[in-house]
Amino acid sequence: MALAVDELAISMSGKASIAVSAFANALRALPNIICENGGYDAAEIVTELRSEIYNGNKTFGINMFGGSVTCMKELGVTECFRVKQQALISATEAAEMILRVDDIVKCAPRQRQQ
Repeated sequence: MALAVDELAISMSGKASIAVSAFANALRALPNIICENGGYDAAEIVTELRSEIYNGNKTFGINMFGGSVTCMKELGVTECFRVKQQALISATEAAEMILRVDDIVKCAPRQRQQ
């Protein structure tokens, strides 16, 4: 997903491109967090995963039982598209709400009458 979002960011201009690129970076952080939570060497596993994905092996993922990168299709691991879609929509909406609240907080205070 990060690759597709990166491609979209390249085709955009202005602040929107920066925001989309930051979203791609956030997607790239997920495998790191998963590896670290499992007690594995995140740097080694994630770089191997990225290499496999860039080489066209889009079915590869992190095997948390062995701490390696393997084909998820061969392991019988499948994910429901609707669940992934809803998780991304919910996370995006939450981030958007946080940004909106942050903008409101940053606004200059109104002048008080003395």
